[in-house]
Amino acid sequence: MINPIDDDLIEVSDQEENIELLVEDEYDKERIDKYLTSLLDDMSRSYIQKIIGEGRVFVDGKAVKSNFRLVSGQTVNLYLPEPKELVITPEDLSIDIIYEDEDIIVINKHKGLVVHPAPGHESGTLVNALLYRYGDNLSSINGILRPGIVHRIDRDTTGVIIACKNDYSHQSIAQQLKEHSITRRYQAIVYNTFKTDRGRVEATIGRHPKDRKKMAAGVKNGKYAATNYRLIENLAGKYAYVECELETGRTHQIRVHMASINHPILGDSVYGSDKNPFHLEGQALHAGVLGLIHPRTKEYVEFSAPLPDYFTDLLEKLRRQ
Repeated sequence: MINPIDDDLIEVSDQEENIELLVEDEYDKERIDKYLTSLLDDMSRSYIQKIIGEGRVFVDGKAVKSNFRLVSGQTVNLYLPEPKELVITPEDLSIDIIYEDEDIIVINKHKGLVVHPAPGHESGTLVNALLYRYGDNLSSINGILRPGIVHRIDRDTTGVIIACKNDYSHQSIAQQLKEHSITRRYQAIVYNTFKTDRGRVEATIGRHPKDRKKMAAGVKNGKYAATNYRLIENLAGKYAYVECELETGRTHQIRVHMASINHPILGDSVYGSDKNPFHLEGQALHAGVLGLIHPRTKEYVEFSAPLPDYFTDLLEKLRRQ
């Protein structure tokens, strides 16, 4: 039985998933709901607040409210409710289609758009929009929650993402992803200037030893990862505009690798500073180019998405400083 903070709190089952986190120094005095939202990036803040209100979040063994302020060194336990089968509802959402044919759909994903449903994001996702437009004409390999989805980019990363209309194209592109033969170039604005025009980060990536939803570079038993970067322009004496090309495709790879060399992406509160001088909604990262062998024609095709307005506005602001 939990330690109640309200009369209508629920019991936590032993079978429910327990996420345990150790509060690091950078989160001292942070609100518990904001802390969990920043670390568990596949859950919305409203969903976090809901499960806190249900008495599923404990700090040092005691249930807390959403406005509880953390202290460095405390232990946070989050008991997730047993998963319910999601019913994915088609939704008439605006999405930017760059290209489509009988096999693939290429989308320019906007900032804030979640790719597929997850706790706290059961609606308003790219999958909801694809189901409305294409119904059953999507690949089924990744199940009912991810129809058509062969890869993903983070919620606050913009740019090119590809979906598949059939299992044949899905299998072809998935194999290319596995072989790391797909071209993926991203644009980013990062902290700190560069003295050299090009560089390479080669470091394993795996789960952070303390934060379950966070990745880390150089982790023992992590997966090999390599990112090549090119300086486009140093900005305002303390930032840089760069292009990053993936050789591998690990979770949060560019964000983790750039942070590991003291160039975290501007706006990335998970791997960089929690300060946000330009009031960005997430990291300044854009998937600009995606190239692959077309599953049916067997010819190389390349798709690009222009920088979003917030990104170009930020570049101009930094150039004027």
